[in-house]
Amino acid sequence: MRRLLRILRNIVVSLLLGITVLAGVLAYNTLSHGSRQLQVAPLPPQPIDQAGAAQRLAEAIRFKTISNFLNPDQAAEPLKALHAHLAASFPAFHAASSREIVGQYSLLYAWQGSDPAAKPIALLAHQDVVPIAPKTEADWSHPPFDGVIADGFVWGRGSWDDKGNLYAIMEAAEALAKAGFRPKRTIYFAFGHDEEVSGLRGAKAIVELLASRGVKLEFVLDEGLLITDGIMTGLSQPAALIGVAEKGYATLMLTARATPGHSAMPPRETAIGMLAAALTHLEDNRLPMQLRGTAAEMFATLAPEMSLPNRVVLSNLWLFKPLLMRELAKSAAIEANLRTTTALTVFNAGEKDNVLPGIAEAAVNFRLLPGDTISSVTDHVRTTIGNDKIAVSGFPGNFDPPPVSATDSAAFKALNRTIREVFPDVVVAPGLMVAATDSRHFSAIADSVFRFSPVRATGEDLKRFHGTNERLSITNYADMIRFYQRLLQTTAG
Repeated sequence: MRRLLRILRNIVVSLLLGITVLAGVLAYNTLSHGSRQLQVAPLPPQPIDQAGAAQRLAEAIRFKTISNFLNPDQAAEPLKALHAHLAASFPAFHAASSREIVGQYSLLYAWQGSDPAAKPIALLAHQDVVPIAPKTEADWSHPPFDGVIADGFVWGRGSWDDKGNLYAIMEAAEALAKAGFRPKRTIYFAFGHDEEVSGLRGAKAIVELLASRGVKLEFVLDEGLLITDGIMTGLSQPAALIGVAEKGYATLMLTARATPGHSAMPPRETAIGMLAAALTHLEDNRLPMQLRGTAAEMFATLAPEMSLPNRVVLSNLWLFKPLLMRELAKSAAIEANLRTTTALTVFNAGEKDNVLPGIAEAAVNFRLLPGDTISSVTDHVRTTIGNDKIAVSGFPGNFDPPPVSATDSAAFKALNRTIREVFPDVVVAPGLMVAATDSRHFSAIADSVFRFSPVRATGEDLKRFHGTNERLSITNYADMIRFYQRLLQTTAG
């Protein structure tokens, strides 16, 4: 009995010792991961003519610059009217810079710097907007193209995406030009007209033009990730995420062929049946979630700013990673940052209920994590469906993920600092842009490409993106102008 008690006592002591050691390791890892936030003094808010700026943005919304890939001239007149509005609204900037029209409707401004040895930079935005979802116009609080100012907001399609950014940039440049600002480095302002339908005629044409002139940019800043509030679990402060990476895009067409015939005598295999099985296999065997690269750096940067339980988990992934991945998988938005997503988007087959179709087709859209490629995803599809009778082909416009921009560069630090100066209540971290932007075209001529919109947003606001009741807070708009003004002063002054 004594021997048994001694064994039990040793087991208990060992367990207690193990728990103590484990607790010590967890505590050490948690406490040793200190804050990565830059310590900067908040910038006193610069005076902004909020009413005038809001009115100019509201007027811009009234131009229905809806892009259409198949009909590139659809918005010709609204785009030309927008160009005239920009020239009339920002005369000092237009006097200080040169303007070119590229690809018929895109705009390229150059504000010449005084130091020819300094690498130029570029600010991007796009003029075009997405259409209103059919039969939802009546759901808007204010007509989507009326440019209404009400309840402290500018309402309408494009107020947020992306005329808000475009006009905030122009308001900032106009203020600097009026104040006699002379940039040391050349600043390009590139405003595409077809970002919502690939940017091939706008942004890509601008890049080709700049490349032909031997232009190499230090950095590019385009629309992108936001200042989100109440979205990141365990983080009490708003999070300003700078997109240093962007997902690739691959739509693959799956085509199953079978012998057409009468539905009264169906064969064992039909085109619809084979394709349906293939699509089920793809949904059931998605590419794995991976906490790597930009996503890993984002969590490592945010961890010290989080509440204690979340901080412990994120600082000790060697132990909690499986638990964390299960939790992250519950959010579609977060999961999209951790895997190459699989989305079944189009299915076409059959014309009559009693006729077996000879062809069934489906489109599957993948958004590729950096590290994955169109080739690797295509191999995954063929292996997963395991049916040589189904052809797999690429879609025009597919592209691999662009390069990831470094977070230890002077350009990233300047952007980080500017955010902290203008929005002192936020924490800043690198992030992954899960949608496509015009900025990807600039990777060939820029050392760094960043995707960040200085727009504050809650979870409810995110539903307005490409949705109903798009709007932009006037006070937020004023901060956007301050942000771009400060960024230009610190990076080009």
